[in-house]
Amino acid sequence: MSEFKNVTVVKKANVYFDGKVTSRTVLFADGTRKTLGIMMPGDYEFGTEAAEIMEMLGGQMEVLLPGETRWKTFKAGESFKVAANSKFKLKVPAVADYCCSYLK
Repeated sequence: MSEFKNVTVVKKANVYFDGKVTSRTVLFADGTRKTLGIMMPGDYEFGTEAAEIMEMLGGQMEVLLPGETRWKTFKAGESFKVAANSKFKLKVPAVADYCCSYLK
């Protein structure tokens, strides 16, 4: 899906890591929520409350998923899932464009 129709976009940005990671929240009529964002080059660690699917729209990142010992590379067109109430690490070598879908 290259675009979303009939959604509400929250104007205020979600800003993390001194502005190196930003996103906007997109709300759907059925109650689902996604964020669309950009990550600048850097190393990051995120925690989850809900399970989520991170879809790479542009660029790439190396990901260390919870319970894993090997980093995996994800590029544009690929995605990965992260369990609820967990932490994962990212290494972003160049600007990465992403869509995060929060699962119920």
